[in-house]
Amino acid sequence: MSFNSLGLSDALLKAISKKGYTTPSPIQQKAIPPILESKDVLASAQTGTGKTAGFTLPILQLLSLGKQLSHRPIRALILTPTRELAAQVFANIKEYSEFLDIRSAVIFGGVNQKPQVAQLRQGIDILVATPGRLIDLQNQGLVSLSKVEILVLDEADRMLDMGFLRDIERIMKILPPRRQNLMFSATFSKDIKKLAMGILHNPVQVEATPENTTVDAIIQKIYHVAKEKKTTLIIKLISEGNWKQILVFTRTKQGANKLTESMNNAGIIAAAIHGNKGQGARTKALAGFKDGSVTALVATDIAARGLDIPLLPHVINFELPNIPEDYVHRIGRTGRAGASGEAISLVSPDETTFLRDIEKLVGIKLPSQMIAGFEPDPNASKEPIKQGQGRQQRNSTPRTSKPTTSPRSGNNSFGPRRPNQNNDRRSSK
Repeated sequence: MSFNSLGLSDALLKAISKKGYTTPSPIQQKAIPPILESKDVLASAQTGTGKTAGFTLPILQLLSLGKQLSHRPIRALILTPTRELAAQVFANIKEYSEFLDIRSAVIFGGVNQKPQVAQLRQGIDILVATPGRLIDLQNQGLVSLSKVEILVLDEADRMLDMGFLRDIERIMKILPPRRQNLMFSATFSKDIKKLAMGILHNPVQVEATPENTTVDAIIQKIYHVAKEKKTTLIIKLISEGNWKQILVFTRTKQGANKLTESMNNAGIIAAAIHGNKGQGARTKALAGFKDGSVTALVATDIAARGLDIPLLPHVINFELPNIPEDYVHRIGRTGRAGASGEAISLVSPDETTFLRDIEKLVGIKLPSQMIAGFEPDPNASKEPIKQGQGRQQRNSTPRTSKPTTSPRSGNNSFGPRRPNQNNDRRSSK
């Protein structure tokens, strides 16, 4: 199948060709047609399989065919959980809309709002936003969502399951009830699917690969190691392997800072990226990592979403995530676009429960080994890390695992459903 067969316009096909793409990925093949038919979509696909183009391309097509108003109200709203992902989605939209008369903007916290407000006042068709900054500007009367026709929740599982539930509920209440809704993510738990049904109306469910699986091109390894020897081991692996680009995940901000300092002291150029870092520092660290001036990028799970690093060869879990789905997102940073990659996890005795949960989720027994001199003490405590530990870096709002209202209730907190899935997008103009 080619992009020509998906019904996309010549302007979009020209932009796609300019990027060097000829064949749509499986998620694009399955998601683009129903989105072009103005249907609600619940899509699941592994990270790095082209999800972003899977919704940006058909949205651009729909908006370009619609009636263009002179003052350009926001007609499509795309919500993401992190600044990095918002910036990536916005960049994707800019590239694909090069030959279209479509204006877009991105807003997120951590930076001065004035330039963002200036763009909004000029009029835009598509807004990419993180929930906090969007609500802040809406409360100030600086953004209007009254004409939104299409809503996208990107990385929807985290949007609804990482402390964003209340923000999402507030945004839903100010959106027009008649709209097209799209949810994209690498993973969807059963609870999140039920909650999604309170937003989506008769959605088309598309799945490019078995849910919660990991890309075959990723070589996964487990090193059982004494907790106090992890830093020495990771420095040994990077130095002796002469690795040039490594994304390292820690569970906490403090852990990321400490490991970064140890690596730099050992002669490995490293930078940390997490929620306590200003946007300028995060952007600088990511740019250095991409251009090769930074060897190791040490990140909390905020970086598991939205980092677009082509051909990243190595991902190391310095600590396992306490939410197994995050393992899939972490290692999904490598093995992208058909390239091979390696994901190594350093597992101490107190993380064995997390390891079992991950293996249960992905459905395989991960190959494990020990390195002489770094073996864990057989008498070391296997008391698992408390489940709340390490979540502080994600969001100040407590994580909510259950919906505050019934997802199938006719009077749920997300507002009334659309009465007609095929015509509502157009009727809201």
